[in-house]
Amino acid sequence: MARKSSIESAKRIRRRVKAKEIQRAQLKALIMDRNAAPEERFSAQLKLAAMPRTSSSTRIRNRCLITGRARGVYRKFNISRIMLREMAAEGLIPGVYKASW
Repeated sequence: MARKSSIESAKRIRRRVKAKEIQRAQLKALIMDRNAAPEERFSAQLKLAAMPRTSSSTRIRNRCLITGRARGVYRKFNISRIMLREMAAEGLIPGVYKASW
């Protein structure tokens, strides 16, 4: 089980990314607009650089919903490989079962 602080930190980062998502997209669009004045584009770059780093979507870390484990997380299920194996063995995930041949 991951530390509670790391789980809460990941939740906080997700909230901040969601809150600043529109603002970041507008600034990026202005920066990429070749028809805009160079002064406007430069000021948009400065504003984007001044925003909190944790508002960037690249800061999001996928974590297991059950244990908070950061590594070996399956995107489709949002759970770690360990919990996926346990839950599949117990038959808790529809359509997933242990292979046998």
